[in-house]
Amino acid sequence: MREATANPTTPKQVRWATRIITQATLQAGVVLVVLVSSGAAETSWGFDHAHTAWNRLLQRYVHDGEVQYSKWKETGRSELAAYLAQLQAVSPEAYASWSEPEKLAFWINAYNAYTVQLVLDSWPLKSIRDIGLLPGAPFRRRLIPLQRLRGAWLSLNDIEHGILRKEFREPRIHFAIVCASKSCPELRNEAYRGHDLDRQLDEAARRFLFDPRKNRFAPSEGKVYLSRIFQWFQADFVAAAPTVLAYVAKFAAPEMGEFLRAGRAEVEYLDYDWSINGR
Repeated sequence: MREATANPTTPKQVRWATRIITQATLQAGVVLVVLVSSGAAETSWGFDHAHTAWNRLLQRYVHDGEVQYSKWKETGRSELAAYLAQLQAVSPEAYASWSEPEKLAFWINAYNAYTVQLVLDSWPLKSIRDIGLLPGAPFRRRLIPLQRLRGAWLSLNDIEHGILRKEFREPRIHFAIVCASKSCPELRNEAYRGHDLDRQLDEAARRFLFDPRKNRFAPSEGKVYLSRIFQWFQADFVAAAPTVLAYVAKFAAPEMGEFLRAGRAEVEYLDYDWSINGR
């Protein structure tokens, strides 16, 4: 084998080479730190907690609680799919870094957005209950691909009962999630957002409670006519107040609140209108 020929070097050249190597090493370290930091930032803050895409769709297709499903199906399906893809991309690690209001807003928006998608898939409809052959089919079918976050495909019932009601124990969700029916709360034309969620839920509660199509109060008759939601989910409301009427009183004007808290009103539950909440 031929012997390699060594190049002569001076002490000055050695010092210069050492300096270059040191600088290169430091720069590489900075790049590595930046990359690691960027990854952490993506995990913690990469999700759009303003739900901008969903908010834009709601403002375009929801007016005074009525959903323009026909128009949405014609012109907004791809945008809805893009928003749902954002939800489906959330990892357990990213989700764990969010605040509780951010998590709650995520699931409320997810429920409402996937309900809209379900309706659009079968549009035109007279009622969401027309979807599927068995009673409750639209709420039980596991068609929601959030398996990256939850480990399995979900149904609307999974989100409502297994996540929202079980994990958050926040009765006001019943005024925010919308099952595409006229007796449901109105679908707001803005997305729920973690930083503003408490105000939004209070507003949704008052709007639902004092909509005479959903609830009616008749102090002169000694009667209160309530949505079936208060009958179906009574346990959720009495976990936050002594009685259902005491819970409702939290959102009422002082005089009405006094009437409700007195506990002497007779409660009747209104029939639930499952007609579709739009056209």
